[in-house]
Amino acid sequence: MEELNYSHPASPASAGFHNPSTEPVMVLLVDDQVMVGEAVRRMLANEPGIDYHFCANPDDALRVARCTRPTVILQDLVMPGIDGLALVAQYRADPATRDTPVIVLSTKEEPAIKSAAFAQGANDYLVKLPDSIELVARIRYHSRSYLNQLQRDEAYRALRESQQKLLAANLELQRLTNSDGLTGLANRRYFDEYLNAEWRRARRQQMPFSVLMIDVDNFKLYNDSYGHIAGDIVLKKVADALLNAIGRSTDLVARFGGEEFAILLPNTPSDGAELLAEKARHAVETLAISCVPSDSGQVVTISVGGATLIPDHDDAALNLIEAADLALYEAKRLGKNRVVVNG
Repeated sequence: MEELNYSHPASPASAGFHNPSTEPVMVLLVDDQVMVGEAVRRMLANEPGIDYHFCANPDDALRVARCTRPTVILQDLVMPGIDGLALVAQYRADPATRDTPVIVLSTKEEPAIKSAAFAQGANDYLVKLPDSIELVARIRYHSRSYLNQLQRDEAYRALRESQQKLLAANLELQRLTNSDGLTGLANRRYFDEYLNAEWRRARRQQMPFSVLMIDVDNFKLYNDSYGHIAGDIVLKKVADALLNAIGRSTDLVARFGGEEFAILLPNTPSDGAELLAEKARHAVETLAISCVPSDSGQVVTISVGGATLIPDHDDAALNLIEAADLALYEAKRLGKNRVVVNG
């Protein structure tokens, strides 16, 4: 007889648990002596809430432990073919039994053996066969501690999962709050927040701050001719082209409203702003989106107005936007599809 099962089929570690004080205790005895297995069975037979497994073959101990998922293992130290302490080490190295309490059973009360057992990962030490009252008390104590630990781990995992879901939800909410629904660019709300924050930083460090205001040329005519769905597609393509044109994480591309976009360029002088504006204008032109009428050979273009200031007071950020707007109007007046930047 290598393995006896005197228990119900389910175990708390494998079937889930709620209250450690009411969950069944699952005992696995690993001992090559069947008489010891029977003696322990009798000690536990009338104990409520204790299920009992017996494994007489130490080579099967780890496999049986994985299957039965005990809440405590009673482990003989002296068995043929394998050292009991080596089995304890195997339990500790296996994820299924890494934290399972192990009570080692020895025929002698020897401090050196006891010390070696604890060093290998044993939780308790008993001289066999112990008094039944003491054995049951220790089994219940270690099982309850183990179940409490499992419950804490389960609660911690649930908490971490909840926190991660909440974080993901908050990040998505923040993204939706700060993003334009059509283009995915920053919206006007986030544009204003970012402008104010970067303007204050530029003022403290006395760095040049540039803004580009961008308008899709003849967009109303395009919308009227091809419809709003086609117009939305154009806006998305323009937005992607503008986003690809910037080269720094500190630069911000936003949809300012309708067919108008804006780019914030912290720590950028007017010549740098003009270079980027021309890059953006060229990127949109090379999209080669046919314009009205479709056989004219013309393509969708943008006009860009830019302005640069070194901040001297907080309210001047509005002045910078107004200066860029004036430059944009000038670009439109001069024939569109061009860049005007006022330093």
